[in-house]
Amino acid sequence: MNDNVLVRLKGVSKAFDGEPVLRSIDLDIHDKEFVTLLGPSGCGKTTTLRIIGGFVSPDSGDVEFSGQRINDVPAYKRHVNTVFQRYALFPHLNVYENIAFGLKVQKVKKDEIDRRVKEMLELVNLKGFEKRHVGNLSGGQQQRVAIARALINRPKLLLLDEPLGALDLKLRKDMQKELKRIQRETGITFIYVTHDQEEALSMSDTVVVMADGAIQQIGSPTDIYNEPINAFVADFIGESNILDGTMPCDFKAKVAGHVFDCLDSGFAPGEKVDVVIRPEDVDVVDVKNGMLIGTVSGVTFKGDYYEIIVDVQGFKWMLETSDFVAEGQTIGLHIQPDAIHVMKKSEYSGKFGDYSTFSDEMDHLSDVVEEEE
Repeated sequence: MNDNVLVRLKGVSKAFDGEPVLRSIDLDIHDKEFVTLLGPSGCGKTTTLRIIGGFVSPDSGDVEFSGQRINDVPAYKRHVNTVFQRYALFPHLNVYENIAFGLKVQKVKKDEIDRRVKEMLELVNLKGFEKRHVGNLSGGQQQRVAIARALINRPKLLLLDEPLGALDLKLRKDMQKELKRIQRETGITFIYVTHDQEEALSMSDTVVVMADGAIQQIGSPTDIYNEPINAFVADFIGESNILDGTMPCDFKAKVAGHVFDCLDSGFAPGEKVDVVIRPEDVDVVDVKNGMLIGTVSGVTFKGDYYEIIVDVQGFKWMLETSDFVAEGQTIGLHIQPDAIHVMKKSEYSGKFGDYSTFSDEMDHLSDVVEEEE
């Protein structure tokens, strides 16, 4: 075993009431790594976290910690702490007492407790808040207390289950930066669960994308974004135009009746594929210079760019451009070889990528539903 692997899941499966939630998961998590389990509601990410923490037992497979099988080790005996979305702070204790609680239970000496609490207050930027009642703290401050309380026992691993979900957008972004800083400064391995793609991409060393109880892809944020493995990952991580295509030969992709140069190879001649083209990677040009021609059916001003929906032969593309275009205008689309990403067909092919029903309201509505589930 690689000495750098802190947690290893081998063939881990779990069902609730006969419904499979995890399907033979294999996953290595390395020491000092910030790993995010990312996916929609019901994909199995929280169950994976709870199995690592010892709150849920797998039906089959093994959980290893530093090379030792820990399936039967109870949660309180694992070198793991957890921070939940509901921080579960003790309302009758002040900030200092909340953070010190775990050490008092362990009968640590008073001066050692004092030293370590001060160290934690410094780490989470709450110096001077020692005597503050936790009920008088903001959501972000309560979050910091919960993190300090979890870290003071010096666990080898910190599990974070959607810990920023209750915060407003600005505070959430601030706390994303804080969590990344804290993880780097402590060197503790973080496993973070979220359905927020931007959060995962901005914070993580490694992103584990999950769907339907299975791991779809594991990689760095840039790999996951630029080289999605299938239509689910391409659609879930940012906006994507996902089109049916074929590979006439290596380095050529045929999409929407046009043969494009691309950087992909290793497909059978004529193989049917999914082709991903990100909205920001398409250049809007004069019709005479366009590789494809389309009609603009929607324009949304986004501050520093326009998000436009373009009908190309009945398929609705999303594009991002800094130049204003009018609804109803006919435009040309120009696509560079490195903007085209070719993927094998999968069970998710044909389910994503057309923006014929897209609206910001529907997008927002799906987020609200997600959080309520």
